[in-house]
Amino acid sequence: MNPQSIKRSLFAALFFIAASTSLFAQKFEELAQTPPMGWNSWNTFQTNIDEPLLKGMVDTYVSSGMRDAGYTYFVLDDGWMAMERDKDGNLVADPKKFPNGMKAFADYVHSKGLKFGIYNCAGTKTCAGYPGTRGYEYQDARLYASWGVDYLKFDWCNSEGINAREAYTTMSKAIRAAGRPMIFSLCEWGQNQPWKWASGVGQLWRSTGDIWAGFEKNLSKGSWTALSVLTILDKQDSIRQYAGPGHWNDPDMLEVGNGMKYNEDKAHFSLWCMLAAPLMAGNDLRKMSDETKSILTNKEVIAIDQDALGIEGFRFYSFDGLEIFIKPLANNELAVCFLNRSNHPQTVTYNWKDHAVNDAISKTNIDFNKTTYKLRDLWAKKDLGTTDKVFRQVIGADDVVMVRLGK
Repeated sequence: MNPQSIKRSLFAALFFIAASTSLFAQKFEELAQTPPMGWNSWNTFQTNIDEPLLKGMVDTYVSSGMRDAGYTYFVLDDGWMAMERDKDGNLVADPKKFPNGMKAFADYVHSKGLKFGIYNCAGTKTCAGYPGTRGYEYQDARLYASWGVDYLKFDWCNSEGINAREAYTTMSKAIRAAGRPMIFSLCEWGQNQPWKWASGVGQLWRSTGDIWAGFEKNLSKGSWTALSVLTILDKQDSIRQYAGPGHWNDPDMLEVGNGMKYNEDKAHFSLWCMLAAPLMAGNDLRKMSDETKSILTNKEVIAIDQDALGIEGFRFYSFDGLEIFIKPLANNELAVCFLNRSNHPQTVTYNWKDHAVNDAISKTNIDFNKTTYKLRDLWAKKDLGTTDKVFRQVIGADDVVMVRLGK
């Protein structure tokens, strides 16, 4: 073979490799550099959704200040589709619920400055019995792209005999091949330890089973158990090393505004922000109380969740129902959340200088004898002095005090 033929052959081989790499590349790496924020229809409405209801929800999303607070995604959960695919095997929006079709609804969401998300399932049927994606991954991904979908939540019902890693990897490749950047949310409930393999597959993965609007106690659903805020919280510490920009542990959607007490909602939201969790509201935005709105739109607390370092916080101290969580932030700052899990108020007396922070995962090392920080109460929205003084605060039952330590 002459030199020119060798060059042509080498070029062809390199082109094939490059094309193959592009074709089979997984997930869009640039997405979700901070935890995604949005709203999902499931917690309040389940499958009882339709176009007029949801357009009203989109409008309220904007007028309530949620969009201005940083929430971006409007996600339809289960129940948006017809019970059968069409003659070509395509999913079809339920014509009674969405008479103008899904593309028109997606366009409406986009017209309000929001991004549009949709739901399906890795199994043969969704959790509510609608057509699943198994065997239709590439066809469904192309359809979603044609509608302008920006976010796909992918569930795990009716998946008997299916390998989770294979199923989610196939859908991830299908999204990539469709060519439209979409956040891919793996919702297999942490059953297959996705934190160990999914960082190249999707931008977030559920770390536990489903949440419910209960702060302390789980709720039996017969064949399965809905988990409380604190139950889910206790499952996060051992997997925090797997989270970071573009790949997040997901402790499930927010239940703020869905029936818990104000202090429990505030604690729930604070802890999810400390965990660098995706913030997906699930309440009826049209009926938000002022208290609920004040929680969901507190920009100082949201800033902790959205910190550029993307470090998941951790339990630093635990004694007699009182727990302290720490989240390292950019510029060598810290967020500290004091949680009272007991059923009575407790007084915190905390000498910063007695408690150096050493976090092996984030390489954070702070000695308060050498460095002084200013304290900012993120719920009271007031300054509290510095770490040179002992911190004293009464914390109610099932409540938190959350402070930011800055220079």
